[in-house]
Amino acid sequence: MKNIIKHTYHVSREDRNSQNGHNSFVIWFTGLSGSGKSTIANQLEKKLFDLGVKTYSLDGDNIRSGLNKGLSFTEEDRTENNRRIAEVAKLFMDAGLVTITAFISPLAEDREKAKEVIGDEDFIEVFVNTPLEVCEERDVKGLYKKARQGEIKNFTGISSPYEAPVNPDIEIKTENESIEESVERIFQVLKGKLAYNE
Repeated sequence: MKNIIKHTYHVSREDRNSQNGHNSFVIWFTGLSGSGKSTIANQLEKKLFDLGVKTYSLDGDNIRSGLNKGLSFTEEDRTENNRRIAEVAKLFMDAGLVTITAFISPLAEDREKAKEVIGDEDFIEVFVNTPLEVCEERDVKGLYKKARQGEIKNFTGISSPYEAPVNPDIEIKTENESIEESVERIFQVLKGKLAYNE
């Protein structure tokens, strides 16, 4: 943009990673509402934190309560929601944190754009692949019921599409494995990525 010049700082992401003793990157959880994204992401962060890894979590409802409060659930606003999340996640990654995001992010194109913003090597896509009927059975927030009754418009899986990742880095099937097993499987993938070699 005209008249905008990026400032160069003395402290780099590499400096922060070196000080922290681990690499920073983004773990992007995607899946339907009620799939278990936030639960697994929360447990994963706890495990990493307990191991001394510097982390931060960005969750859909939390972000929509503040930063993205003015956005609706139209396709256009969902795209903007995802764009902002990607940019914020990149900032946290630059700050040296392993950044965990848990958002429905239903459109493949939006997830691809997020990957472009963050960088292919630093973007780990975790698809929490829980069938719609299982998510509806759980329905802890009562959202599916409201969507079925027409009280909620543009609800993913009911009146708005969800485009499942074709080739995610990690696929979790919550019907077949416990939260603990899911977290451990993700952690095994992250271990090599965390290692910082000066």
